[in-house]
Amino acid sequence: MPSHNNQKKIAVINDFCGFGRCSIAAELPIISAMQIQCCPLPTAIFSNHTGFSEYYWNDYTKHMPLYAQEWKKLNLRFDGITTGFLGSEHQIEIVTDFIKEFKDKDTVVVVDPVMGDYGKLYPTYSLSLANKMKELVEHADVLTPNLTEVCFLTDTEYDEYMPASKLLNMCKALSEKGPGKIVISGLDHGEHLSNFVYDKDKGSTIITKERTGPNRSGTGDVFAAILTADCVNGVDLKESVDKAASYIATTIARCVELGIPETDGICFEETLHMLIPKKSK
Repeated sequence: MPSHNNQKKIAVINDFCGFGRCSIAAELPIISAMQIQCCPLPTAIFSNHTGFSEYYWNDYTKHMPLYAQEWKKLNLRFDGITTGFLGSEHQIEIVTDFIKEFKDKDTVVVVDPVMGDYGKLYPTYSLSLANKMKELVEHADVLTPNLTEVCFLTDTEYDEYMPASKLLNMCKALSEKGPGKIVISGLDHGEHLSNFVYDKDKGSTIITKERTGPNRSGTGDVFAAILTADCVNGVDLKESVDKAASYIATTIARCVELGIPETDGICFEETLHMLIPKKSK
């Protein structure tokens, strides 16, 4: 029987949006450009993301276990597993089972706990669902919450001006439950955006970039895709976060030049070449 594991692979568990450059639609080309095979496992199918006033969607929950069973029959192994928006407690249970089934000693699990922003949970999210996410976090090697999400995960009162000392304490608390590496993304400092990077073996640092335009849909998915691919390729976390932040800033600036609506995500098609590894001579 031929092996299907002769190339690095990442399983991407997220929803699929036909328009808006979010989730799988953003992660697949990013991971592919970084020369890793992307294997999507959809959680839902959207015509366009929920930032638009209208959209069509189809829940994929009942299909997910059967879908994953076929991958097991093929004896697939994954160098990376990354998760995005999960819409129910049942989906979190399915993803937890998937990680237990497919993770081995060399698999890197990156969890983006997509729950809310600006101090509030998303309208589709409940407190019980947020608490269920805490269970999934225990299976992560790398965690990429924003400030709102890290506050919910640690039962900390939200403060948009959270000092670095408190960010560090929250990361240490989460790290004790599982993830050895944590990136608190998108910290708003007016004309600048920062990422707080924590590595339990190397300490913490803050990486800051100039804001080049307004916030856009899908930037978190692009960020998580770059970090996951870099983790699989053995790139240091600090270097990876710096790369991802620079890439997103450059691409947002290009969106402004082209007049791309904010709902339409970032035009990574224009800048994807920046992520393709340079071939050694």
